[in-house]
Amino acid sequence: MKLKIVVHQAEEGGYWAEVPAIAGCVSQGESFDELLRNIREAVEGCLSVDLLDIPVSDTDRVAEIDELER
Repeated sequence: MKLKIVVHQAEEGGYWAEVPAIAGCVSQGESFDELLRNIREAVEGCLSVDLLDIPVSDTDRVAEIDELER
């Protein structure tokens, strides 16, 4: 899956970025490389869901997907 991010230069130095497709998903970094590492981690955190918060019955299946193909 590819996500677009919007990268901004921070007034105090470094960068910050937001992920428009995921409300509230933002991060920052002193360098561009650090920003990319941090925003990837932020996306993982924003998309992670604790199954304890979701009702799952005996007939339901829980699965994971790595990428979406067209």
